[in-house]
Amino acid sequence: MATAHLLPIKTAAALFPLLALLLLLPTAVVLYRRHGVMSRGRTLSLYGFLYYSLTAFCMTIVPLPKQTGDMCQRFAMVAHPQWMPGNTFSDIWKEAHHKVGLNSLVLQNPAVAGTVFNLLLLLPLGVFLRYHFGRSLRATAVIGFVVSMSFELTQWTGVWGLYNCPYRLFDVDDMIVNTAGAVIGWLLAGPVARMLPALEALDGRALAARPVPFGRRLTALVVDVAGYAVASVFAAAVMTYQGGAAPSWIPVGIFVAWFILLPLATGATPGKRLLLLKLVADDGGPLVPWRLTLRALLLGALVMPFLSGLFLAMLTLLREPWPSGLFATVRDSGAQGAAAVLTALSPIQLLAVMAGFALTATCARKTLRHPDRLAPHDRISGIRNAPLPHRRAKRADAQGGGVRAAAQAADRSGPVAVAGAVARAADDDAPARDLDRPLVTPGPVGPTGPTGSAEVQRSGADSR
Repeated sequence: MATAHLLPIKTAAALFPLLALLLLLPTAVVLYRRHGVMSRGRTLSLYGFLYYSLTAFCMTIVPLPKQTGDMCQRFAMVAHPQWMPGNTFSDIWKEAHHKVGLNSLVLQNPAVAGTVFNLLLLLPLGVFLRYHFGRSLRATAVIGFVVSMSFELTQWTGVWGLYNCPYRLFDVDDMIVNTAGAVIGWLLAGPVARMLPALEALDGRALAARPVPFGRRLTALVVDVAGYAVASVFAAAVMTYQGGAAPSWIPVGIFVAWFILLPLATGATPGKRLLLLKLVADDGGPLVPWRLTLRALLLGALVMPFLSGLFLAMLTLLREPWPSGLFATVRDSGAQGAAAVLTALSPIQLLAVMAGFALTATCARKTLRHPDRLAPHDRISGIRNAPLPHRRAKRADAQGGGVRAAAQAADRSGPVAVAGAVARAADDDAPARDLDRPLVTPGPVGPTGPTGSAEVQRSGADSR
């Protein structure tokens, strides 16, 4: 049984690097939009959750059986779902061969081992839902049940039609045990969360040290370059489809519109807008065309050689028939893989590609070594990035406004009502993972000190 459970873990470990690479850009966009920073603690927690999710899914389908003509006969015993709750106890008694003993009923009972594994399967989910996502106990139970049901349906449908018949049993007891495991994980996450630093505190320290992180700007640049490339290819394809050759000015026109005209009109490129950034002048004045043009030209000079080198290498490695001379050189030389690039390029072309890589690397190095992490095109053009409020900051402002509004509305009813209204508003806005922590609502600072006003103290004394 240990080998059967190790195989899904090994499968998830093999697939996770590719999944992490594919999700890197979307993950960065989501984290920067929600929290303004991609702190190490939150990133590690999120990727830990992704690896756990992949492992849990692999545990439900791996090992995959071989598709044969008699597969449905081989797995006929699991063709019909088990809808009777509590049937696990019958399985335990059956596996014990109707003997009463610690070994037969617990230690050496396969049904008990399977139940324990089902309990542990979604236990980390409860921990992540409370610590990372801040979900309540009720929400965790519902999410755990839905996730468990999706696993069971995946097994019942033969991986959603991949197989003609199920090869694992749909068992309602598994859903009950899985949901219980998620709830237990949520309960265990309380003491664990108190020992670990709060993710919001880690984000706050990172933002205090660097309001506009380098990774946030780099992500915006990647989005802008990708969008510019897609727009250029799409425009060229449309014009070619209409029966004419694509004009050579299309990439230049889209570059001007993307990196100069749009920032001049809206204050940001589409990538910066997506990452909640805006361009501001160092002197506090409005953005002027010549500064934006200078910034765009410098950015293109620093980044485009690197991207051109990557594009040229990709064309060579993929053996695309363009440019035709380069393709013919690669084909005639018989070079394969990375050696094709070195064989196909002339010394001058290879030197230009290496110079582009070196220029981009030098720019990145100078940016990281600058006290404010300003890139050369930022310093020369006098235009830098400024952050827009991210989602968590907006929510915090809204919650603070709700508390202040409640206090002002209750101010007419006296100090006791003020304290009660503020406490209720703060309690409504408290995150789910802090429900187990006592809520301390300090009273107004006055002649009696920070513990509250004299009327509040007298009211409390009278109630006692």
